[in-house]
Amino acid sequence: MLAIIKTGGKQYLVQEGDTIQVEKLPVEVGGLYTFNEVLMVQKDADPMLGYPLLQGASVEAKVVEQGRDDKKIVFRYHNKTRYRKKKGHKQHFSEVQITKITV
Repeated sequence: MLAIIKTGGKQYLVQEGDTIQVEKLPVEVGGLYTFNEVLMVQKDADPMLGYPLLQGASVEAKVVEQGRDDKKIVFRYHNKTRYRKKKGHKQHFSEVQITKITV
């Protein structure tokens, strides 16, 4: 069974047992989180689409890890004006394992 969920402004194609990294969720490690914004669910060969969301569908996941991604360097430069700015950014994430897809 496949599902497309929406979280953190992004969409993810998941199935039971998958482990994905999403934007940080307000749940402790080992806790359960339910994604209610489900766009599509596919059982066997017939997909069920939502317009835009599928009513009554949900995806349950277990939070495996909370962390921060590698540092990304943001560098701005304007030529001929001595303008240089360098910043770094580490994005927070939650790693979740999909446990159950319900329709």
